[in-house]
Amino acid sequence: MPPLPGLPDASLSGWLAHLEALHPRGSAGIELGLERVAAVKSRLGQRETCPVILVGGTNGKGSTCAMLERILLAAGYRVGLYTSPHLLHYAERVRINGIVADDASLCAGFSRVEQARGDAALTYFEFGTLAAWEVFAAASLDAVILEVGLGGRLDATNVYQPACAIVTCVDFDHMDFLGADREAIGFEKAGIFRSGVPAICGDPQPPQSLLAHAGAIGARLQVMGRDFGYLRQEQQWLYWGRPADDGDRQGDAAAIRRGGLAFPALRGSQQLANAACALAALEALHQVLPVAMKDIRQGLIAVELTGRFQVLPGRPAVVLDVAHNPQAAQVLAANLGDMSFHPNTWAVFGMLVDKDVEGVIDALRARVTHWLPCTLEGRRAASADFLAGRLEAKGIKVAGKFASPVAALAWAQENAGEDDRILAFGSFLTVAAALQALGRSA
Repeated sequence: MPPLPGLPDASLSGWLAHLEALHPRGSAGIELGLERVAAVKSRLGQRETCPVILVGGTNGKGSTCAMLERILLAAGYRVGLYTSPHLLHYAERVRINGIVADDASLCAGFSRVEQARGDAALTYFEFGTLAAWEVFAAASLDAVILEVGLGGRLDATNVYQPACAIVTCVDFDHMDFLGADREAIGFEKAGIFRSGVPAICGDPQPPQSLLAHAGAIGARLQVMGRDFGYLRQEQQWLYWGRPADDGDRQGDAAAIRRGGLAFPALRGSQQLANAACALAALEALHQVLPVAMKDIRQGLIAVELTGRFQVLPGRPAVVLDVAHNPQAAQVLAANLGDMSFHPNTWAVFGMLVDKDVEGVIDALRARVTHWLPCTLEGRRAASADFLAGRLEAKGIKVAGKFASPVAALAWAQENAGEDDRILAFGSFLTVAAALQALGRSA
């Protein structure tokens, strides 16, 4: 592909540099709203020709998307998956049939968006979302899974009309954009629901704002614990729910029981809740995307997702987790507690400065023996000094301060005993740096 006017080249790296320079508003380049992306979507002639599953929520989005993808692939469907952020390479965000999109397809998508956008100053995420859809449109897919980037109501993915929408949970994150309490955040998350369309909520105690919005627009809402859920058994688990065509009747949730399910290949107790959300969505879509029990079993066993309580083999054990808000950190702490005994936990700790650093520390302080705060790359990164100050203000001793996650990881590897474990967490950037240092792919 020849270079485009005004761009350094037509390579993927050139396009990404163009995206970053196109809309540099604010420290994070975030400007919520659907007007820009909707206008360009219309000019591109993009339309939904297969079922779209839109997945939002504070935590668990990526895991739920991965399970949906694997189950649908096991059933023989052609599936597109769009997620964010990426860990090592941008192409991780766009997958077709479980394989990351090639650079040529992505560049072609970016080119079409560039030609259609006119004077619209699209954000990095908006441009990427539209380009991902162009890649999907060229692939003749049977289903598309879109992970919400931020919030829901005003997120670029919400310009597409879902056949089913999932909100995995509602908790505190991105409060500068979504609001200061669960009610405000819940309303933003519920913005992906549609009138008459199945809406799955994996939060057993959702904010009233989410329930009220779903009711006001006539979404076909199902709530965890009320309309569907799961039962953990000794070596397996059971999904229960109600038929998707059960109208507005609630309380007869035990009408569907899918037992004898193997635990998802993804580690952590929260993964059963994510799996239940995925199965509730598939049950709601059974008329257009039927799946068999063997497909569900195969998909749950085969699912993989880097950086979500990922335990790498070896001694000392290495645990990677992108947890970057208090709720995710609490889940991480519980998962660490379920592991076999390790005398010491060495935490490579890197976060963004606009996150709830104190809340994350509080959630994990009982599980971490040695804190190794480190500085991440980028304008939003919290410095090692900043993180160390927050730890010391809580009376927590810092083992050292490091210029990068790689330096912190190397120090941990030199000092940890064989029976200890090393934890790298706090941001996608922390996990990405650890993966690169360890020579592993995403």
